[in-house]
Amino acid sequence: MPLEWITRTEQAPEQSGACFPVAELHLWPHRSLTAKGFVWFIGITATALSLPLFAVLGTAVLWGLLPFMLLVLGGVWYGIRRNQRDLSLHEVLVLAEDRIVLTRHNPRRDNQHWEANPYWVELRLHPKQGPVENYLTLRGSDREVELGAFLSPEERLDLHADLQDRLNQLRRPD
Repeated sequence: MPLEWITRTEQAPEQSGACFPVAELHLWPHRSLTAKGFVWFIGITATALSLPLFAVLGTAVLWGLLPFMLLVLGGVWYGIRRNQRDLSLHEVLVLAEDRIVLTRHNPRRDNQHWEANPYWVELRLHPKQGPVENYLTLRGSDREVELGAFLSPEERLDLHADLQDRLNQLRRPD
């Protein structure tokens, strides 16, 4: 699952009133093409596109076909790189004793920020009512925000159970 929990154990002195994050959740979309895979894909695509050019080597036709081959290869390169930039989307959820903060880092827009008191936050799972199956939302501070919409339905279901446990632990007085 494309998520990572970071748990911090540092605590500020009680008289300071400071509160360090209890847990931090990082979520990101699946990334199936690695940098090495990108190099292999472009290399294989360039080889496949250049095979027909061997038949016209040494003729004027080669110079007529070559720009189109390079244009196609450049388009594939641009499309894959653009997709990788779009996948720089990620969400960070910080669970602390006095607040819960969700920040969504968008690739080509401003970051989105939501904050609420964890005691009043309601974690909701919408099995069929949302735009995607097992739609996961957080409700608090008179606002409802989505969480992990880019995850698979099974991953959102697992995240719901895990996050509900952590919220319950956070609300439980020691």
